[in-house]
Amino acid sequence: MAQLWGGRFTKSTEQKVYDFNASILFDQKLLEQDIEGSIAHVVMLEKEGILTLEEKDLIVKGLTEIRDDVHDGKLVITSEYEDVHSFVEANLIDRIGDAGKKMHTGRSRNDQVALDMRLYIRGEVLNVSNDVVILLKTLYDIMENNLETYMPGFTHLQKAQPTTLSHHMGAYFEMFKRDYLRLQDIFKRLNYCPLGAGAFAGTTYPLDRNYTASLLGFEGPTLNSMDSVADRDYVIEFLSALSTIMMHLSRFSEEIIIWNSNEYRFVEIDDGFSTGSSIMPQKKNPDIAELVRGKTGRVYGALVSMLTTMKGIPLAYNKDMQEDKEVTFDAIKTVKDCLELFEGMLSTIRFNNQVMEKSAMKGFTNATDAADYLVNKGVPFRDAHGIIGRLVLVCIEKGKSIDELSLDELKEISPVFESDIYDAISLKTCVEKRLTIGAPGPSAMREVLKINKEFLDNIK
Repeated sequence: MAQLWGGRFTKSTEQKVYDFNASILFDQKLLEQDIEGSIAHVVMLEKEGILTLEEKDLIVKGLTEIRDDVHDGKLVITSEYEDVHSFVEANLIDRIGDAGKKMHTGRSRNDQVALDMRLYIRGEVLNVSNDVVILLKTLYDIMENNLETYMPGFTHLQKAQPTTLSHHMGAYFEMFKRDYLRLQDIFKRLNYCPLGAGAFAGTTYPLDRNYTASLLGFEGPTLNSMDSVADRDYVIEFLSALSTIMMHLSRFSEEIIIWNSNEYRFVEIDDGFSTGSSIMPQKKNPDIAELVRGKTGRVYGALVSMLTTMKGIPLAYNKDMQEDKEVTFDAIKTVKDCLELFEGMLSTIRFNNQVMEKSAMKGFTNATDAADYLVNKGVPFRDAHGIIGRLVLVCIEKGKSIDELSLDELKEISPVFESDIYDAISLKTCVEKRLTIGAPGPSAMREVLKINKEFLDNIK
């Protein structure tokens, strides 16, 4: 059992205790970050005269070789080691001797693991951001190409008013745009370096924490050594952002599932993103959308787990905090997989434009516009609302849409109706009359597309 401690103990740790305490099976994922942080630390130690130039070069060379050997499969991380830190240090000492024992000068595992986790989360914030941008670009393309693809809009899962596919997709563009901006905010808050905080009270060595932070690309050092090692807010914030992304993906997936049903037939999912049934040969199932919807709870669970772990921990570091890794690693992988597969499904999906337009025409989605027509003819809105309500009942009894009724049938309900009612309640008119920014009218949507294009172009 390779450990970085033991001088104070008179007997070995029980194997079950060691196994329960060890984190090597999951924190080995932090190897790259651990070595990156150690290299920055020893470079700073040499700058401050705590290590000689020869010692620094020897340590950096040894760390680089360990990283390369692990990547090449020449060196295997095993459960012989308690954690990734002891793996790196033990192998470094084996390779370069006593110089390796000086690497840990002025550092604790507490600030070391805090650094590793920040570096890892920082990188994954950027990775997830990139995945969100890819999805945003796919949504933008659908919006741009469907300004006049009419469909019903819904409230309470009931057909409400006509809209366009461009407008509908624009709602999800706004959701994922907020997700992207939320990730950028998290990056700014987490981008401070805890290295140099020691166990929790700093160190007597003359460390240059600003220099270490700059070497690692941080804005600067954290400003309280206790908080530096006890803080996992950035993990919780990231898990919260991931949960919100999954909530948005799940809502989108639910609509795809509904639209894919035989009753709706709004979409045709590409064969590459569908599966069949082992017993029913006619089936083509939206499994990707269903799995994304299902995995949302898994990511929520990671957030709740971290909140629960942290809620009762006194300052400063406590072993409970080791629980931050497994759930976070799993949540990150889940979200990245879901974003990639959902975008692939969406980019290859076929929208059945005629079916959507027919659905909008058959669902009384133009009833509000019919009421507005009466208002423009001088009928008080409340009276107009009642007239159109009676008109819908007549349509239901006759199995017709409003625009399928003859003018005589319309006049039986209200003499105010004239032949211009048909143009007033056409889907094209209903949509095009909605011109305020954020509405589905083509001119309003073109303005939104311009804004969204600028947003995407400004992403570096």
